[in-house]
Amino acid sequence: MEINIIGVVGTGQMGAGIAQVAAAVGLEVRLADLDLATAQKGVASILSRLGRDVEKGKLTAEQRDAIAARLQAVDGLAGLAEVDLVVEAATENEALKKRIFADLHRICRPDALLATNTSSIPITRIAAATGRPTQVIGMHFMNPVPVMKLVEIIRGIATSDATYTAVKALAERMGKTTVLARDMPGFIVNRVLMPMINEAVVALYEGIGSVEDIDTGMKLGTNQPMGPLTLADFIGLDTCLAIMEVLHTGTGDSKYRPCPLLRQYVDAGWLGRKSGRGFYDYAAKA
Repeated sequence: MEINIIGVVGTGQMGAGIAQVAAAVGLEVRLADLDLATAQKGVASILSRLGRDVEKGKLTAEQRDAIAARLQAVDGLAGLAEVDLVVEAATENEALKKRIFADLHRICRPDALLATNTSSIPITRIAAATGRPTQVIGMHFMNPVPVMKLVEIIRGIATSDATYTAVKALAERMGKTTVLARDMPGFIVNRVLMPMINEAVVALYEGIGSVEDIDTGMKLGTNQPMGPLTLADFIGLDTCLAIMEVLHTGTGDSKYRPCPLLRQYVDAGWLGRKSGRGFYDYAAKA
């Protein structure tokens, strides 16, 4: 299947990043969110980032304008009726994603492919909310999308070879390297990453080290570019908790139990960078 027009559902950090990369390689992009105004804000955030890239010499003004011309905000999912493929990048909530996919099945062309950017929720369960499970697939981009080179592809139990081939080719057209993961909770990346982050929170909870010492120890001791607690703040502690809960519930293994301190921070609204406070206080740094 030739993919020329894609829809993106959700215009937050992930959705906007996916839309930006897609438009940069020549794809026409329709961005949908709760309403037209929210989608327009998503487009505005992309244009702001592109403007900064022009200032830094990473893009020419002509390149920026060409990318901008391929981005269109639409009023809800109805604006995605004629796209070739949709990438859903809504909040990591299974019930929400199932509602979105049920609506997309009703709205989109019968031959359109439906992809989810979920970082942990089983693709098979999401696909079951549609009448086209063979055309549903996981397309998990890494954050920030314009920088990170990986796309994790996850086939549900019913995903067809044709759907996989088309989505893999699309990811490669977007300049990404792909890995194929089995449809199990957390897939590959978060099955390894999130328990490491959770264990760093346990180390803090048990007083083994301070936030700074845990991050410095992991950065310099294991050659990671970012400490696990800094990374958790960047991802969003609510997202980290949601993924750990999917792992814990999906596997039934106690080793995936979320640290009580992680849950407490989320209860307090300390979600990381996006809320101004997580394991670090970003308001104080401003």
